[in-house]
Amino acid sequence: MDLKNACRMCLFPFQMLYYIVRASLFSLLPNRRKDLSKEVVLITGGGRGIGRHLANEFAKQGARKLILWGRTEKCLKEAAEEISLSGTECHYFLCDVANREEVYKQAKVVREKVGDVTMLVNNAAVVHGKSLIDSDDDALLKSQHINTLGQFWTTKAFLPRMLELQHGHVVCINSILSQSPIPGAIDYNTSKASSLAFMESLTLGMLDCPGVGCTTVLPFHCNTEMFQGMRVRFPLLFPPLKPEMVAQRTVDAVRADQAFLYLPWTMHALVFLKSFMPQVALEEIHKFSGSYSCMNTFKGRT
Repeated sequence: MDLKNACRMCLFPFQMLYYIVRASLFSLLPNRRKDLSKEVVLITGGGRGIGRHLANEFAKQGARKLILWGRTEKCLKEAAEEISLSGTECHYFLCDVANREEVYKQAKVVREKVGDVTMLVNNAAVVHGKSLIDSDDDALLKSQHINTLGQFWTTKAFLPRMLELQHGHVVCINSILSQSPIPGAIDYNTSKASSLAFMESLTLGMLDCPGVGCTTVLPFHCNTEMFQGMRVRFPLLFPPLKPEMVAQRTVDAVRADQAFLYLPWTMHALVFLKSFMPQVALEEIHKFSGSYSCMNTFKGRT
């Protein structure tokens, strides 16, 4: 090892400490927030659930145009009309993000009819809610295609233009289950873990791309119809999150250029504990919290 590399290795711990302290100090200072008045925001799965609340929140905080993608026209139309009545221009398009060719085709239509998308919110997701043995093969594939691969196709469709303009933002509505899985949602856990790896890699890849940022949101159980029937053992201690709160915090994180957002903040502790606790202790925590059986009453979206 030459002298130059040896010096770098010696300085590395001090550099890490410097950046940790610096980031901590900056987190205490008020951030300059992005102005959304020129942003064209596309939200997948925008017709209902968190996606619909996100659309309303972006409109409320001043986005110029909203574009909703989804598979159910009735929900999309109702959401678009609701946003249009609030005074924000809103369009909707039928698009299944699991279908690569359909994504590329509809992305072209969006550019021609509405303009360049400057903020992409990958929100569309499904959950099968069964064990591996009880799961239908096609349902398992559907979860992976929508929750994971769909992000590949939408990001490939819109990110190149953001890079060209040196202006844009890619958002992923992920889940804490990507880092702390539970039984009975093996398809969802796996797809969200893959989605998190995708966003971590993409976020690092954007470090040298001025004007383009990424935000990944990892919420706890959210009170939407997608997880209808899921039961938490201690609801007073771990209450389900309200989708409107998740939407509001997400838009705030985007405007602050925050790379990762855990909801609630106590989820940081869960991830930290998992990093060093023995498996036996983690199993006991799961048993105590009731996560082993929380999907037993799962019904899902009807």
